[in-house]
Amino acid sequence: MDNSLLYSRLYQSFGFEPTQGQQRVLRHLTAFLLSKKPLPLYLLRGYAGTGKTTLVNAIVKVAPVLNMRVILMAPTGRAAKVLSQYTGMQAYTIHRRIYLHSYTPDGLYKSVLVQNKLKNTLFVIDEASMIAGFSTHSDEIKGRNLLDDLMYFVAQGDGCRLLLIGDQAQLPPVGMELSPALDVNYLKTSYQVTAATYELYEVMRQALDSGILFNATTIRTQLQQGKANLPLFQIQQFSDIETTDPVQLEEQLYDAFAARNFGDAVIICRSNKTANRYNQAIRQHILGMDSEIASGDLIMAVKNNYYWLEETEQAGFIANGDIFEIKRINKIENIYGFHFAHVSMSFTETDDQIDFDTIIILESLATETAALGRKETNRLFVAIEEEYAHITPRSKRISKIRSNPYYNALQVKFAYAMTCHKTQGGQWPVVFLDAGIYQTENIDISYLRWLYTAVTRATKKLYLLNFKDEFFPQ
Repeated sequence: MDNSLLYSRLYQSFGFEPTQGQQRVLRHLTAFLLSKKPLPLYLLRGYAGTGKTTLVNAIVKVAPVLNMRVILMAPTGRAAKVLSQYTGMQAYTIHRRIYLHSYTPDGLYKSVLVQNKLKNTLFVIDEASMIAGFSTHSDEIKGRNLLDDLMYFVAQGDGCRLLLIGDQAQLPPVGMELSPALDVNYLKTSYQVTAATYELYEVMRQALDSGILFNATTIRTQLQQGKANLPLFQIQQFSDIETTDPVQLEEQLYDAFAARNFGDAVIICRSNKTANRYNQAIRQHILGMDSEIASGDLIMAVKNNYYWLEETEQAGFIANGDIFEIKRINKIENIYGFHFAHVSMSFTETDDQIDFDTIIILESLATETAALGRKETNRLFVAIEEEYAHITPRSKRISKIRSNPYYNALQVKFAYAMTCHKTQGGQWPVVFLDAGIYQTENIDISYLRWLYTAVTRATKKLYLLNFKDEFFPQ
């Protein structure tokens, strides 16, 4: 197929009259899909509402005429589910698509990069801003570098190419200031790719009817200009974004959560401490749960866990950020100086409704840090080691500890309210957004990035909580 015919197909599949920027991207994508150069890579960046999703759908529709296979991936299960919903195709997490997971004889977890034997395949990676360029606490799989491994995996294939999609205004990976997967210069200098990029700025006309996207664009524009000036919100003329107060809030939370359609709403906070407070309020006042943990609870893994699903091919491991519903509490136990719950639960964000039994360490529920700290983890290790004191040498004793189910207990938090980093990659029809800032003079670029990411999690309704009057025109 020649360039003009492919461009025409992409243009027709786009479904709207494209903006000038979108027309340029369609021409870039035409050259990218037909390129014979080594490892073609296209980096598509853009604001929320600029048409990135629509462009991906056009590619998915046109790829079959090129006899090209398309594989959709995202950094998290939540992001993969959103990608599946708007394309109508199965999407995978990067980790679960490119790695095999197993244990060494001495109980150490290991991940092995699988060989890419595919030909003429386009790998589409959404939410690429979440991919780190080096090992971090949240992104590493036992010391592996996800971006390096992804690039190597795609390069192994015959005639394979990579499309990275993301929004540079969103939060970068934890512990990083920039997202390396959205930096075309970094990609060119670090990998043997033939790379091109474009950033979409113009929000599609039909998208600006949304108050959520209108205000997200206002915040994004300030970010682009390097400013952090109030006011930030215009809400009077829109029905999908509004402020709320404590009297209204209880009724709105009841409407959002009482039916237990937990994929429909979330509360976004700036700290784990605030999220804990909202989670307990939802459980006690809306759901009527007084016990520490209960059947029907929605929980989120806050640390990668490689112990419980090692024999379940569909999942491989439990990833930091995965969300589950507790089906049954089998036993509560106090051992090794900690409290544990033996539970049966299932994933909520995958099409594979995997039910499994596990052990949860309950102390993780109320911590004000992302997960249990080193001090608490070491205390558990020492307590278990005392039980195995008779095992020698110590290397065998440590191997035994590593295979202990209590040492491998799942660390979780309730998932009605989350920090913004935990919601990244996901979308909810209804979002309650807590301002998370009490001195407006502390508003800076990093806060705007946090706010933009949080606002763009909502698709139908955004409630603003605890925002001072200065955020709005007087």
